[in-house]
Amino acid sequence: MAAASFLKFFLPKDKVFFQLFESVADTVMKMGNKLKEVVKENDFEMRATYIKEIEDMEHMNDDFTHRIFTELGRNFITPFDREDIHSLANALDDVSDYIYASAKKINFYKVDPSDVGFQKMSELIANSCSEVQKAVGELRDMKNLRRITDAMVAINSIENQADDIFDMSIERLFETEPDAKEVIKKREIYQVMEIVTDKCEDAANVIESIIIKYA
Repeated sequence: MAAASFLKFFLPKDKVFFQLFESVADTVMKMGNKLKEVVKENDFEMRATYIKEIEDMEHMNDDFTHRIFTELGRNFITPFDREDIHSLANALDDVSDYIYASAKKINFYKVDPSDVGFQKMSELIANSCSEVQKAVGELRDMKNLRRITDAMVAINSIENQADDIFDMSIERLFETEPDAKEVIKKREIYQVMEIVTDKCEDAANVIESIIIKYA
């Protein structure tokens, strides 16, 4: 604990890592909300517009992540372990990547996203991304640990719910969809959407490691 206090004394004055992580988490939250719009939209062309917005945000987060790694190589003193910074950056980048992949596959495969499973999965993804944003936002000063731990509990619960929705959706898909091609396409989209919640949980696990060490 004394070592942690000593480290805090040398935190970078511009707190550049916190700024970058907060920017990434804010964008992830927006991407999750936009994915909800994608699956609720029946018009193919309008969905394409939303997917392009998600793509732009994914590219933006790629830039933020690159800057995090650049700062990691440039700064000798970091706000927490370099390994944790690297892991959190990668986890958040994975969330962005898989949200974009989910949205892109819906139009690429020309799938009707109105299935109740897609709707529920998109809501869970949006909720999980919102909880990630809350937790990351509290890392700057770690004064509200309850808010961070509540967010991590929520992310874990959402991931479990997503597993259940995935299983039920795939079961329903095999029972009701007569077209084998549609089964394959929709199953792949469900898999990618479920991975988003896994990646949110990965980010939560890194944040838990950070607060155990430094809070």
